[in-house]
Amino acid sequence: MISPHILVADAAGAAGAGSFVSMILSLVILVGFMYFFMLRPQQKEQKKKNAMLAALEVGDTVLTTSGFYGTIIDISDDTVIVEFGSNKNCRIPMQRAAISVVEKPEDSANAVESKKDSKKSK
Repeated sequence: MISPHILVADAAGAAGAGSFVSMILSLVILVGFMYFFMLRPQQKEQKKKNAMLAALEVGDTVLTTSGFYGTIIDISDDTVIVEFGSNKNCRIPMQRAAISVVEKPEDSANAVESKKDSKKSK
């Protein structure tokens, strides 16, 4: 005859294995959500910033991470020389990573033209 203690132990072991599988499954789902909602967007943003910094050219208007607007006058490996303000003697070398926004000269010209066109149509 089978002891009731053995049946209870078998049932507890089966329930324990089921709860272990559900715990592993919930952990996998949690890691999946973390990847898609936190890590993946951050990687996309990093790729976008790297592409922006790779496309830097002399004459581009930039906004630095410290909040200063300037124009790039020279580019070397990982250093750019930025000219600030209307004073042509204020030139500061800085790392490429210190640039947060780049505005191409043709982009600003197109924006000015579109403003003029919208004012004429009114």
